[in-house]
Amino acid sequence: MERIGVVLGRREATPLEFWVGVEGEGLLRLDDLVVVKGFHPRLGEVLYFGMVDHVAKLHEGEAYDTDTFLAVEGQIPVSLAYVAHVSVTRILPEEFFPPDPGSPVYLAQGEDLERALYYDAMKNQRGSTKLPAGFLKNGEVAYLNLEFLNGVKGGHVNISGISGVAAKTSYATFLLKSLLESGVLEDAHQARVLLFNVKGEDLFFLDKPNARLQEKDRAEYARLGLPATPFQSVAFMAPPKKEGYVPDLDTRLEGVRAYHWDLVQFCQRGLLPFLFADRTAMTNLGFLLAHVTEKLKELAQGQKGPSLLVEDWPEEDLPEEVRFDQLGKVRLKTFAQLVRYVEYKLLGPETGEGEGDRRWTARQARPTLEAFVRRLRSSVENLSHLVRGDRPGNPPDPLKGEQVHVVDLAKLSPQGQMFVVGSLLKDLFERKERGQYRGRVFIVLDELNKYAPREEESPIKDILLDIAERGRSLGVILIGAQQTASEVERRVVGNAAIRVVGRLDAAEAERPEYRYLPTSFRQRALILPQGAVILHQPEIPVPLLLRFPFPAWATKREEVLEDNSAEALRREFF
Repeated sequence: MERIGVVLGRREATPLEFWVGVEGEGLLRLDDLVVVKGFHPRLGEVLYFGMVDHVAKLHEGEAYDTDTFLAVEGQIPVSLAYVAHVSVTRILPEEFFPPDPGSPVYLAQGEDLERALYYDAMKNQRGSTKLPAGFLKNGEVAYLNLEFLNGVKGGHVNISGISGVAAKTSYATFLLKSLLESGVLEDAHQARVLLFNVKGEDLFFLDKPNARLQEKDRAEYARLGLPATPFQSVAFMAPPKKEGYVPDLDTRLEGVRAYHWDLVQFCQRGLLPFLFADRTAMTNLGFLLAHVTEKLKELAQGQKGPSLLVEDWPEEDLPEEVRFDQLGKVRLKTFAQLVRYVEYKLLGPETGEGEGDRRWTARQARPTLEAFVRRLRSSVENLSHLVRGDRPGNPPDPLKGEQVHVVDLAKLSPQGQMFVVGSLLKDLFERKERGQYRGRVFIVLDELNKYAPREEESPIKDILLDIAERGRSLGVILIGAQQTASEVERRVVGNAAIRVVGRLDAAEAERPEYRYLPTSFRQRALILPQGAVILHQPEIPVPLLLRFPFPAWATKREEVLEDNSAEALRREFF
């Protein structure tokens, strides 16, 4: 054990914190872990483990600032004091009395470091639950307790940080890599991931090796017990372009499927509410929205799509395959036609002062009906390529096929993004509630402040609240991220057992949402470099400053390590 100093007697020592005087040429830095061996005649040896959260040096013997110049010239006698403040993380045995001043302080290494950070307690009847989470400042591997992430004792992760340097997405994908391939998650082969790509096309190369990965990076993955490889089982899905039916991407086309919902799926699954993201503005229309949603469900009942058959609309459209049971019916083939049909049912024929179908209007006043129709019409431009009746629906299904599903939202309008996120989360959560999939599902969603804002109400926010509050018991884990946690619904953030902070804006760091961080960590969050995060987990009373390895998968087209082997070329072209 490397002795580093002693517990100071001039400053108060308590069971939860004390000061250390560093002796000789000792080196004690922020985030270093220490252990103090105390003794009491009635208790025997007591070990105090702690983390350094403040260090300082000062001249003792100086009365004025200018005395430092005299001290440098040797004109006045001074002593250099090198002190550090330690926050206690653990006491063994748990006897909360203070360490004696003068007790020797050692750097915690090996077994002592594991006890300081509760690694020895991270296990269950099946084995270790230590999930690699990065590297500590001293280069040791950092772990988090899997049981606070997989839903056993807790669940959900929340990541905060400003865009561009906080590495929110990078850390989320590293965490997924650790979950799926470290071997710590027992049923990892059954786990599924729904990963939303909200900006750029960076996540569309998760299955490609990174050309910038170096040997030292591979060595770090080896120390973490992870393969330095890209993700092995990934499905990529993007919305189609507004004209034609090819994925709307610029940098990757091979291996990407276009997704959309057909009209029958839209009606049967009750997706109409996700066209109206702002419930506050829908206060007077909420009842009508629910009523029309149910009428569309009734209309689509028993139909197989993709187009929707209606029998009382005067628009004339001969069915493609005429059958006697379809005579007199009209086949709706576009989302715009569906909107016009709803308008017809609510307001009546466009010509004249007709009335709508009373079974659809739910006794609402005409101004209310007209307001509803106006909002519905405004969605046609944004949703026509996502909801259509010209081909069978192909919405993303994260519970089938590949283990990781990347769903692109980047080029969609805000309304389109809301619709896709809301529709997928609703379907996924309902299927988990019905017990249709036993494995765990991890949902990675950036920009939580947009989907679960603190001040507004929306159908998507309701689903995210449901996932945050009941999801872990169903095996649905949310890995959410945002620039500002202060703008996200408190119940969503508060239910996250694991909290991660990248670089923060100065004003944001002072918000109450970060009070769980000691002052020194909030200050350091302002200057965190890329690739470093602060992680807080329930079992350890102090946050940990971590560094995570360089991505082994490409994060942009330029980083892709090209494979020019004959087999790769055959796969690409055939």
